[in-house]
Amino acid sequence: MNRDRSSQPSGSGAARTPASPERPNAVPATLRTMRALADPTRVRLLELTAEEELSVQELQEITGLGQSRISTHLRLLEEAGLVSHRREGKRSFYRLAPELAETDAALVKVTRAAARQLPEHRADQLNLRRVLREREDPAREYFNRLAGRFNRSYGPGRSWQAFAQMLLRMLPRIEVADLGCGEGLLSEMLARRCRRVIAVDNSRRMVAFGARKAARNGLANLEFRHGDLQDPPIDDASVDAVILSQALHHAEDPAKALRSAWRILRPGGQLLILDLRRHQVEAARTLYGDRWLGFAEGELLQWLEEAGFVRVEISVVGREAEPPHFETLLVVAEKPDDRGGPARRDQQRD
Repeated sequence: MNRDRSSQPSGSGAARTPASPERPNAVPATLRTMRALADPTRVRLLELTAEEELSVQELQEITGLGQSRISTHLRLLEEAGLVSHRREGKRSFYRLAPELAETDAALVKVTRAAARQLPEHRADQLNLRRVLREREDPAREYFNRLAGRFNRSYGPGRSWQAFAQMLLRMLPRIEVADLGCGEGLLSEMLARRCRRVIAVDNSRRMVAFGARKAARNGLANLEFRHGDLQDPPIDDASVDAVILSQALHHAEDPAKALRSAWRILRPGGQLLILDLRRHQVEAARTLYGDRWLGFAEGELLQWLEEAGFVRVEISVVGREAEPPHFETLLVVAEKPDDRGGPARRDQQRD
């Protein structure tokens, strides 16, 4: 039988045949899933949405990434069928897709295991816990809205200063340490209500100024001491509250300062911190002598828990209207009660 060789393709590729348009597309779909999971940021988002249904704003707070970047990565994950979302008012909440193909489910399982090896994983988990706790605190959102409205309209006699004086009257008669006190304005205000205030600063000039002013104002219960907030000259378990007001970012080792705060607090005592949220204004190092450009919520939470504090609450309580829009964090934490009170039980549960 004679064959017409002129109709046969020649060369090394002669055996190849074009792909059939009816060929199953399972492999392309799997490759699309693998492509979606190949980016570390999407791996982080997948791990977070696998644990909890989260809004874009909450994912911002957890990861520290910008809104547009998060939205782009979520869209790619959703296009691959790995996450789904629902609308609630103006907000969208994302979660791992409830039903995945067998191959996708296997890839997600491997990806989640890999997510735990990312350097951001611990901070993401700490921030996730913080965000979920904030959901349970309706007062937090109210005060955030209040702070934004407060100065919009004038009202005679209405001021934060007046509110502060009123709220100070509600303080119990406790003993307080004000670490990194500067010239002692806050210490002086506290001393007018508290039983005793110990103000610590590493500037001898500031300490001398504050002591003279306290004596002039007849505040015998206000004592200024020269020392470092990382190792304050205060006895162990001797105060009921420790305050670090815009001082922690001056510490060489903030974690050590928090451990020292733990040391001087009595069981059941409270730590209060006001400080800057993480920013990128490098000039602050030379203009204000800042060692740290603020702090991320996750690193503060990690340091506090490692020091032994419980019931940690971190929230943004202020944002400057003018650039560079510095934001202020309020941190509240407790030293567990040795007597086995609620704080101790919470620590054991964690």
